[in-house]
Amino acid sequence: MMKRKVLYTAAVLAVLAYFIWFQNNSITITQTEISSSHIPESFDQYKIVHLSDLHNKSFGENQQRLVRKIKKLQPDVIVYTGDLIDSNRTGDEASLILMKELTDAAPVYYVSGNHEWWSGAFSSLESSLEDIGVQILRNEHEVLEKGNDKIFIAGIDDPAHDGSRAERETAEADIAKSIDGLEKDSFTILLSHRPEMLSLYAKSDFNIVFAGHAHGGQVRIPFIGGLAAPNQGLLPEYTAGKHELDQTMMVVSRGLGNSIIPMRLFNRPEIVAVTLSTEEDR
Repeated sequence: MMKRKVLYTAAVLAVLAYFIWFQNNSITITQTEISSSHIPESFDQYKIVHLSDLHNKSFGENQQRLVRKIKKLQPDVIVYTGDLIDSNRTGDEASLILMKELTDAAPVYYVSGNHEWWSGAFSSLESSLEDIGVQILRNEHEVLEKGNDKIFIAGIDDPAHDGSRAERETAEADIAKSIDGLEKDSFTILLSHRPEMLSLYAKSDFNIVFAGHAHGGQVRIPFIGGLAAPNQGLLPEYTAGKHELDQTMMVVSRGLGNSIIPMRLFNRPEIVAVTLSTEEDR
C-alpha cells in the first residue's frame, strides 16, 4: 500500500513538473491581422514579428527553438519592445545570441525596457547590439520602405531611464522627440515597452503601437485574463492582444521570459506575428 502511494505521489509530481516546464518553455505563436485604409498599398501583407521580455532566458542551444519558429514565419521586420536582459541576473549572452540570430532573418528594431535601465548596463548592451546590427530606436524614428511606398517606425526609451517617478511626463517628452520632423499624415508605428500608456500614444495619433512589460498578467485566468501586471495592478486591462483607442491600435506581447515572479501559468511564452492588410475605403 505504501509503495503504491509513493508511486502515485511520484507520478503526480512528475506530471506537475512537466506542466510547469511546458507553461514556461513551450513557445506559442499568436497570429493576427491589422487592416487599415491608411496602410500603403506596397505594405499589404507585410509581416511583422513582435517579441518582448526575454529577460535573458534561453530556448535551446543558441536559442534555436525560438529562432526556428521566427524564421519559419518569414517576417519582413522584427520588433523588440524591451526587457531583453534582467536586472536581477548577470550576463547578457543568451540575449545577444538571440538578437544576432534574428538579424540574419530580417531587420531588427529594438527599444529598451525598465530592466535595461535598472541593470545599470544599458550602455554596454547598446554597444553590443549596434555591433550585431540591431537598429536601436532612442526617441527617434526611421523609415521602412517597400516598393514606392514608405511607413515610419518610431521608438522611445523606457521612462525608467529618467530615474524619476514622473514616468508619464517622461514618456510624453520622449514621444515628442521621436516624431519630431515626421511627415504629416504618415503611417507610423511606435515601439514602447509600456502598454498602460495607450491614451498617451493615441493622443499622438500613432497608427500601431507595439508594447510588452505586462508578461501577459503572469498568471492568466480563463475567460478573465491576466492576474497582475506592473504599473497596472490586479486584473490589468492591457496584458495581451489588440487594444484600440481612437485611431490607434496597440498590440501587447505576453513576452518570453520571467523576472521577479519566476513562473507563468496558462500563459506560455509568445511570439506575436502581425500581418498588415490594406483595406479599401468604403
